[in-house]
Amino acid sequence: MITPTLHTAVETIMREVTRDVILPHYQSLTSEQIISKAVNDVVTVADRQSEAILTERLTALLPEAAVVGEEATFADESELLKLKDRLCWIVDPLDGTNNFASGKAPFGMLIALADKGETLGGWILDCLTGRFCHASTGGGAWVNGERLSARDTGEQPPVAAISLIFTEESRRERIRTEVAPHYRIVDIPRCAAEQYPRLALGQNDVAIFERTLPWDHAAGALFLNEAGGMAARPDGSPYRADEIERKGLIGAASPALFEDLAQRLAALEA
Repeated sequence: MITPTLHTAVETIMREVTRDVILPHYQSLTSEQIISKAVNDVVTVADRQSEAILTERLTALLPEAAVVGEEATFADESELLKLKDRLCWIVDPLDGTNNFASGKAPFGMLIALADKGETLGGWILDCLTGRFCHASTGGGAWVNGERLSARDTGEQPPVAAISLIFTEESRRERIRTEVAPHYRIVDIPRCAAEQYPRLALGQNDVAIFERTLPWDHAAGALFLNEAGGMAARPDGSPYRADEIERKGLIGAASPALFEDLAQRLAALEA
C-alpha cells in the first residue's frame, strides 16, 4: 500500500500546502483569524484552508480512501466512525496551532493512512525547518531520507515530557509526586509533530499523553515504533486510530524505558 510513489506524492502535497498556505499566515494572523475551539485550544484560518486543500488533494491521490480531518471532525464527530470500517487518511492540517497562533515554534503537519484503525503509513513535517519524517508498517522510520534507529538521551535520570493538560486533577497530582521525581522533567512542546521526533532522535526519553486523538498520534506512534522505540497504551497494547474513546499513551525511546514508566503508572492504580 505505501509505495515509494505514494510516499513521494504525500510529501510533495504536504510541502506545497505548507509553502502556499501555512507559512504565509505565520506571524501575520489578525485576531479575527484566530478562533477559540475549547479551553486551551484554538483554530486559525491556516488550519481550515490547509485541511480543505489536503482533503482535496489526498482524495485525488487515493480515491478509495476517506479523509478524517481534525477540523471536519470538530464540526461533526461522526466523521470518526469512518476509522472503524474503511481505509482513511487521517489529517492534522496544522499541529501545534496554539504555538502557531502565538507566532512561535514548533508547529507541523501530520498525515497518516489507516485501514480499519490500523495505521499503515505516517508522515510528519516540521513546517519551519522542513524536517520530514515518515514511516510505513514494516518499512522502518526515516528522517530527511535517512533510515532512523531510535536512541535515548543517555541521561540519568531519563528525560521526560509529561502532558497533564487533559488529566484529572487527582491523577495529575499523583503523577507529579510519585512518577515525575524519577525523571528530569522538560517542557512539553504542545506539538505531536515535534514530540515524536524528540523521542526517536535522542532528545527525550519518555512522554505521557492523556488525550490520544488519531490526528495527533497515528503517524507519530507508527514512526516511533518503526524506529525501534515504543509507543503503546500503558498496558502495552498497541495504539489504534479507531479506539476513539480510549485515553492514555506512552511514548519511549526504547522498550525498556517504556516498561519502566508503564510500571510506575500501573502502581498508581494499585
